[in-house]
Amino acid sequence: MSLTGLFLALFLVVHLIGNLQLFKDDAGKAFNEYSYFMTHFLPIKIVSYLLYASIILHAVYALLITWYNKKARPVGYAQYNGSANSSWSSRNMGILGTILLIFIVVHMSNFWAQYHWGGLPYTQYETALQNPDAVRVTELPVSAVELMHSSYIDAQAGTQIVVAKDLYKVVTESFSQLWYVILYVVSMIAMGFHLYHGFQSGFQTLGFDHNKYFPAIKFLGLWVFSIIIPAMFAAMPIYIYLTR
Repeated sequence: MSLTGLFLALFLVVHLIGNLQLFKDDAGKAFNEYSYFMTHFLPIKIVSYLLYASIILHAVYALLITWYNKKARPVGYAQYNGSANSSWSSRNMGILGTILLIFIVVHMSNFWAQYHWGGLPYTQYETALQNPDAVRVTELPVSAVELMHSSYIDAQAGTQIVVAKDLYKVVTESFSQLWYVILYVVSMIAMGFHLYHGFQSGFQTLGFDHNKYFPAIKFLGLWVFSIIIPAMFAAMPIYIYLTR
């Protein structure tokens, strides 16, 4: 469980870097190119399959641990003060994990499944080579002939042409709905608490708990994975909701 959890934590870093393209004021060009790269570059596709397997294994293993613990002690303690020797997040990993699992299902059905099978529109970006900030955006009409992602230079016009499946449009439409923004932000708060305990616990389970370097692991777990990364993910739907 520690290995799958740490692998998922590492994936969050990569996913965040890509999703930061949403903050670019380029009508989604950078984000759509990132989406295409993530779904068509073979090494990334292999890692993606490992990711899906890790999510399933992590969730199943967590359920098994909870079931075995309940089976081992069907009757609770007569007096139990959990806060005396454990953090709130460690005592509620099951609840936090359930919130995240629900979020992942909704998130992947809205974006991942839509990108692969949703029949998204295509958008053409024309960028002037002499002035990269000058981008002309054209939404391409749906036709009987399926469009494909393409990128080329029109030397005569002095422009770079990119035709991309427009996942950015789906993202901005989703984040224009208040309920989805609230779900996303609440899920990122849950992820922060989940990682606060899970990141440190994962390294401890693998034996990396020496006094010499464990303070660095605690620092990364708290500030990077529990605060900064969830906050940056949560900022994306809020930013789009307030600016679109």
